[in-house]
Amino acid sequence: MNSYDFDKTIFNPDSSYLFTVYSITHHPVAVIRALPKLICQAVKYIFKKTDFKTLKESSFGFLKYLRDVDADVDRFWSKRFSRIEPWYLKQKQDDDIIISASPEFLLRPVADKLGVRLLATRMDSKTGLIEGKNCHDEEKVKRLREAYPDAVVDKFYSDSLADTPMAEIAKSAYIVKKDVLKPWPGKDQA
Repeated sequence: MNSYDFDKTIFNPDSSYLFTVYSITHHPVAVIRALPKLICQAVKYIFKKTDFKTLKESSFGFLKYLRDVDADVDRFWSKRFSRIEPWYLKQKQDDDIIISASPEFLLRPVADKLGVRLLATRMDSKTGLIEGKNCHDEEKVKRLREAYPDAVVDKFYSDSLADTPMAEIAKSAYIVKKDVLKPWPGKDQA
């Protein structure tokens, strides 16, 4: 099985960022209503008075003011699915798994359309609250082991060295910058 990070790896730029921009343009009042709490949490995060999970939840606080998040997600992807990287589409396999820190509700339609498995941050699409931990760094490995205990990762792809824990369990790993794939720094390739 091959495993892929999503944002800035097989999709450019970042889906959470683009969905927020989409929401600002389509639902400005919802985003404005959530902005004071986000600003407060951002200041706390800068001064190390809160954690990243709380900041991320606040950044998706506008979700509770949307009428139909699923419909918005579908409309969002209808114009952005074409941003999936061609290099990935050429090598995609049915047993691929996307492991991402982005919200599961946001990436589910893409994974379903691609016909691949998905592990992502479990976020309530009605509130923006995260169940458990943000699916990032070592949490990606933990989630993979929980969902697929016997999984063997043949190849892993990511744009970020923060994903080194996933790279370490893969037989081979690649750092991705747009459509340029290079061997993972310091990783012996199988």
